[in-house]
Amino acid sequence: MNWEQLLSLKRFGDVNKRLRKDQDETRLGFEVDYDRVIFSSEFRSLQDKTQVIPMSQTDFVHTRLTHSLEVSVVARSLGRKIGEKLLLKYPELKLEHGYLPNDFGAIVASAALAHDIGNPPFGHSGEKSIGEYFKTGLGLQYKDALTPKQYQDLCDFEGNANGFKILTQSRQGREGGLRLCYATLGTFIKYPKESLPIKPTRDVSDKKYGFFQSEKAAFIDIAQELGLIENGANGNVSFKRHPLAYLVEAADDICYTIIDFEDGINLGLIEEEFALEYLIKLVKDVIDINKYHQLNNTQDRISYLRALAINTLINEAITVFVANEEAILNGSFGVSLLDKSKYEAQINDIIKISVEKIYQSREVLDKEISGYAVISKLLDTYITAVNNSYNGNASSYDGLILKTLPQTINFSEDDLYLRLLNVCHHVSLFSDSQAILIFRKFLGKHD
Repeated sequence: MNWEQLLSLKRFGDVNKRLRKDQDETRLGFEVDYDRVIFSSEFRSLQDKTQVIPMSQTDFVHTRLTHSLEVSVVARSLGRKIGEKLLLKYPELKLEHGYLPNDFGAIVASAALAHDIGNPPFGHSGEKSIGEYFKTGLGLQYKDALTPKQYQDLCDFEGNANGFKILTQSRQGREGGLRLCYATLGTFIKYPKESLPIKPTRDVSDKKYGFFQSEKAAFIDIAQELGLIENGANGNVSFKRHPLAYLVEAADDICYTIIDFEDGINLGLIEEEFALEYLIKLVKDVIDINKYHQLNNTQDRISYLRALAINTLINEAITVFVANEEAILNGSFGVSLLDKSKYEAQINDIIKISVEKIYQSREVLDKEISGYAVISKLLDTYITAVNNSYNGNASSYDGLILKTLPQTINFSEDDLYLRLLNVCHHVSLFSDSQAILIFRKFLGKHD
């Protein structure tokens, strides 16, 4: 892979090449991407989607929206600093093409801002709920009518693939979705493969999948434009990651590791003593002990340690990326940046205590249990109405349900897979509160 091609400013539908040196410096294409994501309705709905702690009434807790904003800030810092180093190594990128350090920051920040845009309500349990509906629920009846990859898309419904769908899917008047630059889209795709085969290698890029069968053509177009390395076998579509995707992943890893830990302490799920015990190992070289002891409340002390820890891990991710840049470019780097970090053990310790104290807390488990019931009911009601309508035997109730569906999604596709996927996509766009409200309506309950 080469950086000039990886930094493509091309957008869906372009017939002429967009050159960096011709860009308006006050309205850079990569920065336009950020604006398009943040003003999208799908991004706004993240304000009421669970990060970890469900529907909490405290100001301490992060939603998917605040998490995404924080990840984008960390990603921007990573991108800019990496950009500086890459332009020193490849001066022609600046001298001949006009690229600047902030370009890298804008690309990574935009991709990071969108990284959770496809997540359904109730966090990762929402993804599992959709999958279980097709693996063991009423959706199992459709297995024989779908191709193996189509069925796997539904059984292993993936927020990353759904996010790619949101960013790229065409509809009348909005061809190409948000029409982001291909460099940004490539950076967004952490898992540049289709749903089958599952985990064909130990490479971190193969851990999950990044696009549904409905967006396969769009993905291939982007991958080829960017010059990503193709590594699929036996007709399966799979590519090596865009190098900047490692920075999005690192920003996300840094934020959820440190900030979920902070949330747990502020909520009282984790004792404050754990913060100093675990975070001090990350910040011992930069902490001002006198300043720390001058802070007279838990929130301020934890906030101080969190800021130092995030900065430490940003610098560490940069060090690992630079040391392995050539391996990343040739596709032989198969782990996340923080997995190569000298702080890997400390990060794993923090994650372990977060799993025990937060992710497996009663509040979170209750959310996951209710999420399964809500998602299953929504899917069954919508799928039944959509398929009955397609087959010409819709009931009066089905007709009422159909009137509530948005015109922005085509639920009358001839292809069964597309009808099922579009219903899943529709449900995925609900916020937590909206999903619960509609669930209650379907049960005949009105507050």
